[in-house]
Amino acid sequence: MEITLSVVDKTGQVRSSKTGTEAVSLFYRQAYEAGDRITVETDTPDRFVTLSIDNALAPAIVLLKDRSFSFPVPFDDAKTVYAPTAFFGDSHRISAHVTGEDALSGIRNLALNPADHGGSTSAFPHAFASVETRGEAAFAARNAIDGEIAGDDHGFWPYTSWGINCDPEATMTVDFGRVVIAHSVVLYTRADFPHDAWWTSARIAFSDGHSMEVPLEKPGPASVLRSRNARPNGSGSKSSSRPMTPHHSPP
Repeated sequence: MEITLSVVDKTGQVRSSKTGTEAVSLFYRQAYEAGDRITVETDTPDRFVTLSIDNALAPAIVLLKDRSFSFPVPFDDAKTVYAPTAFFGDSHRISAHVTGEDALSGIRNLALNPADHGGSTSAFPHAFASVETRGEAAFAARNAIDGEIAGDDHGFWPYTSWGINCDPEATMTVDFGRVVIAHSVVLYTRADFPHDAWWTSARIAFSDGHSMEVPLEKPGPASVLRSRNARPNGSGSKSSSRPMTPHHSPP
């Protein structure tokens, strides 16, 4: 399989590009400008690719449903959810390689995708929500799957979180782009006390109709709730969750 990585400016002009078979690494030797995008293209759809969109971000396995994925280089508010060194300066390494069967067959975090963003429609997993606090990047749904787990502060990297804007009916969905088997669900809840309050319960619903009621307690920093054997008839292409009794202060 051929993979092409490109940096494209706001007019659609390709500023740099490189193609490889099975694996490719693009070293971009210029500073990014507002409106730039990083694109990932494959010659066949429905392929798993291990993608590192920036040398400061961890690589993750993503499913490219279409043959192309476009990532807007973040600036201003959008930049606050990434490490200060990410997308900064004039030396940027972007890499991708075909994901092997051994990596796909093992137990792993199926919901990890640091390259996810609100406008993504072709790369999975992808997170979206019914509401995000004030529309700010620091509280976007994609923060729930970026791999950051620090929870004793909020509003900037590495304290990224999904914000429900005090909406008791808020829902957040993770779309895997395919049927998956979930052996467990792990939730990291924010614990920025005394600013935060906390959720007392949540519901996790799967696309096959199965759902789980999950009791929640006041967490410590980066505390983890594990719900073992969350297997909706063995599969589920999407899962969504919402707080049943939110005790979550405005950010």
